[in-house]
Amino acid sequence: MLIPRKVKYRKSHRGDQIKGQAVRKIALSFGSFGLKTLEAGWITSRQIESSRRAITGYLQRKGKVWIRIFPDKSVTVKGNEIRMGGGKGAVDHYVAPVRPGTILFEVDGVTLAEARISLRLAAHKLPVKTIVVSKTTS
Repeated sequence: MLIPRKVKYRKSHRGDQIKGQAVRKIALSFGSFGLKTLEAGWITSRQIESSRRAITGYLQRKGKVWIRIFPDKSVTVKGNEIRMGGGKGAVDHYVAPVRPGTILFEVDGVTLAEARISLRLAAHKLPVKTIVVSKTTS
């Protein structure tokens, strides 16, 4: 799974609610087809890996896949039945915060039908609503 090699600060703040449309990663840069988010959310490294496996499993070494997001935000968890206080919990997993309009995955070297099916399989693994876009529709 994807985790940062090195971070400046081990534990990050949760931050405000994700507001507004995406400004970066909004256009297809590498492939002809992509999976674009329609809502904001946190996508975990496990979900990214599961989606990637769904895409590559369906395409069976045809085409090329690009992952446009990276989980660089740490999420901490304190154990169950722990009393208040005692500091912040240990880092449990990493997430990639996404805004509406962010391109998550890109695919190239396959037909529209193959790309649509593989990206739909990946979308089922994600916690946000998505849409399949192509060079002509984006």
